[in-house]
Order: sequence, then C-alpha cells, then structure tokens
Amino acid sequence: MIRHHLPVQRVTEGPKHHFFGYFDKFPWDQSGRYLLAHEVSFTARQPLPEEPAVLGVVDLQDGNRFTPFAETHAWCWQQGCMLQWLNDEESTVIYNDRKGDRFCARIQNLKTGERRTLCRPIYCLSPDGRWALSLNFSRLDRERPGYGYPGVSDPTEHVKIPDDDGIFLVDLKADTAKLVVSLKQITEQFYRSDMADTPGWFNHLLFSPDSRRFAFFHRWRTWRKDGQPAHVTHAFTANLDGSGIWPLNLEEMSSHYSWVSAHQIINFSNRYATGWQYYLYTDQTHHTEIIAKDIFPGDGHCSYSPDGRWMLTDSYPLEDNCRRLFLYDLARRQAYEIGSFYADPTYPDPTRCDLHPNWSCDGNTICIDSIHEGSRQVYTIDVKSLKDKG
Repeated sequence: MIRHHLPVQRVTEGPKHHFFGYFDKFPWDQSGRYLLAHEVSFTARQPLPEEPAVLGVVDLQDGNRFTPFAETHAWCWQQGCMLQWLNDEESTVIYNDRKGDRFCARIQNLKTGERRTLCRPIYCLSPDGRWALSLNFSRLDRERPGYGYPGVSDPTEHVKIPDDDGIFLVDLKADTAKLVVSLKQITEQFYRSDMADTPGWFNHLLFSPDSRRFAFFHRWRTWRKDGQPAHVTHAFTANLDGSGIWPLNLEEMSSHYSWVSAHQIINFSNRYATGWQYYLYTDQTHHTEIIAKDIFPGDGHCSYSPDGRWMLTDSYPLEDNCRRLFLYDLARRQAYEIGSFYADPTYPDPTRCDLHPNWSCDGNTICIDSIHEGSRQVYTIDVKSLKDKG
C-alpha cells in the first residue's frame, strides 16, 4: 500500500447538509459538469416522515452552484431517494417520493419541469433505461434502518416470509410492475434452518451492464447470544423475469458489490475457505477469484473504473475514527491510499456518513460524501494524475 493523499475539493456548502448517497448510483452527468445531490437541514439523526429532502444539481463550472428542482418525502441517509440520471442528454432524472399513503417514483425533466409519477418506488435502473427494480421500502426501513423510508404502513409487517412481496420489475414506459421474485420463493428454494420463524427481506438490487440480468441480496434476521439483532446474507443473480436464479454466494455473508462486466461482479464477502476478501465472481459459474488479497483493512464500497483498469473502494472508520479511500491498479497489483477522512463516532449507525465513492463518467474524478469538516457535504477528488503515473 502506497500512501498518496490527493487534494480534496468541497463542492457543496453549509449551513445546510448535502449528500448524494450510494456508490452504485450515478450522480455525474456524462459531461462531468453536473452532480446530483440532496440538501437537508439536520444530520446525525433519522428523518421523520414529514421532513423532506431538497433535491438539486451542483454546477461544477459555475462556482459549484446548487440549484434545487424538487422535494422528496421518501429518503434515507445511506441511499437517499435513489436520485439518479435517467437520461442526462435530455436532462431527465428519476427519484423516489411519497404520494399519500404510498411510495412512488417521479421522472422529471429539469429543463421543462415536466414530471410524471410511477406506480412504485424504484431501487435501481437498467442501463438501457427501459426497466427498474422495486421492493418494499417500509419493510426495508423496519429491518435495516437507514436504507428504507418511514411514513407508509406495511401490510406484510406481521408476515415473516410473504409470498406476495419481494422484487418487482417495473416497466418505465408502460408504468406497470410485476412481482418476479418473492420472499417465500427464495426462502423455500434456498432454505436454512436459521430462516425459520424470522423475518426476511431483499436489499441491494442491481442490473448487469447489459440490462439482461440483475443481482440481489436475500437477508434474514438472526440474534446474537447477547440478544442483539444480526442478519445473514445470500447473494443471487436472475433474469429480468425472475427465472434463471443463480446462487452467487450461499456462504456466511456478502456485503458491498458492483457489476464490473456483463458477467462479473466484484463483492466483499466471507467464504468458508478463505475468509473476508474482495472476490470477483463470474455469474452462473462457480468460478471466483480473490482481488487484492489481504491488502485492504476490511469491507468497502467497491467499483471498477469505466476502463476496467482500477478498483475504487473505501473503509469503515479505523482506530483513529478515519475512513480511508483507496485506488487499486488491477494490472500492476498496486494499492494506493488516496485519502483519510474523520468520521464523528457519535453518529448513530443508521445516520453514519460513509464515503460512498463514485466515479465520474470519464474515470478522472471521484466524488464522496463526508463529515470530516463538521457537516455532511459532497467532495470531489481529481485522480487523473495518479492514474497517469500508474
């Protein structure tokens, strides 16, 4: 590991707090000029149902000016409202919101202000822009605080393994949704004794780059010996209609992942033989490969650069309460620590501020969320010089 910290530029300003959210969504437009962001007036506590987040665009070529365009009442600290570009050439974005007693998604043109509402909230978009995946955000909020949304009742609240809830495929053009994988189906097909009489849920859905398959996590509640809640994770892939389910990892735990090609996924996970590592899985095969064995301090939000040459990841706070940011040259097998960012340890876990590093479309800049200067803000880091040197 080479320590080579790069200059960091704050692109949002207080007194209000700003963040984008998860590392597997895309805040950047193709030109690299605009960044999507959320704006809120508080931090370090969970939002109440009546507290909105303001959505806006940061213009990196106009003094980092933040221009709001909407509000949402369906957001969380880790993944925001799933705000992302639907088509940046047409200045169109998509995000989740609440309409009456249900969650929904909005598609909005930033130039005209025209907006339409979808039948369900979305979790992720297919790269071809035709489809979205959806799940029960009320159930997710209950079972994994910090990832779902408050404010809507859940009809499956007292059903541990429902057969009418799970992963929905949303046709964005027709505005229709179909249940393609149910919680009952996946539990019965890949049953373990510790799934008995305990809630299950889905999380971390993501389409493959060719929009033909998707990956997802099945999680279920367990309890430690001290009575504290925990969970176990199985990772799967499937065709868009829910067929062809492939068990990517049925061992103890899978964590952050991203697709790096139409057939490969990089995932920090725990396997019985080799323990916690970054593994490169090949979909619908049993082939796995360890990436950067024992180099990083643990779990991180991992992704590959657009050209596939570099892996970007981060860490949770280490002994000094700082989160590290890393680049890994896959060809030369050389790791770089490119930043260290203080994280206030008093933040309750669901409200923590992970870096959630995210590549620009040209692979020359990274954006992160961070609280190292005392408020939650968005930062950019130019990595071109280090990549050119590598």
